[in-house]
Amino acid sequence: MLHPLDENIWTAAGPQVRVLGFAYPTQLVVIRLANGDLFIWSPTTLSPELKAAVDALGPVRHLVSPTAMHNLFLNEWQAAYPDARLYAPPGLRQRRPDLAFDGDLQDGTSQDGGHPWSAEIDQVHMAGNRIATEVVFFHRASRTALFADLIQHLDPASLKGWRALIARLDLMTGDAPQTPRKFRLAFTDRKAARTALTRITAWPTRRVLMAHAPPVLEDGQAFITRTFAWLRD
Repeated sequence: MLHPLDENIWTAAGPQVRVLGFAYPTQLVVIRLANGDLFIWSPTTLSPELKAAVDALGPVRHLVSPTAMHNLFLNEWQAAYPDARLYAPPGLRQRRPDLAFDGDLQDGTSQDGGHPWSAEIDQVHMAGNRIATEVVFFHRASRTALFADLIQHLDPASLKGWRALIARLDLMTGDAPQTPRKFRLAFTDRKAARTALTRITAWPTRRVLMAHAPPVLEDGQAFITRTFAWLRD
């Protein structure tokens, strides 16, 4: 169910999603904008209980997938909220031609332009990756950064045999959330990635919420800088 994180921002854990036998935790974030509209980040499955809790907060107006891989439940939300606008990150229109998108997620919006949420939520394209271009968000009021796939952590107890070995080699079951090794190797344009990272680490981040890892509730700016030290080396 929805859990308040700060004023006008809530989180909810979704079901585990299995990919090749690996169990990925999922999480969505709800942000209420100053005009009362709701911004839904990384929608998970829409249960009746979750829908009732969301509806109690205000009208759903913006459905946002942060990467092309976060698309499994978009059709559920689009059907439930036909008046909401659905926004695509790079690559998602090609992956899901069955969905009707209303716009694309721009890079580097400003407070007086861009998307309807630009005055309250910043966003940066983490470009240069062959797997996916992730759009990283920052909710200014709560000083919360949102990461989808670039930082992950799987429960070691959920893995056995060769999957446990693969997850460990992929840096997904360590002591802290990290960038999986496959994503590190997929950055073919590191200059572009470092430029994006410079903008992200400049945010005065307190908290970091991740779709596939437990939240970091304090010292988020230092956590992000430490987590992406490999990219600066």
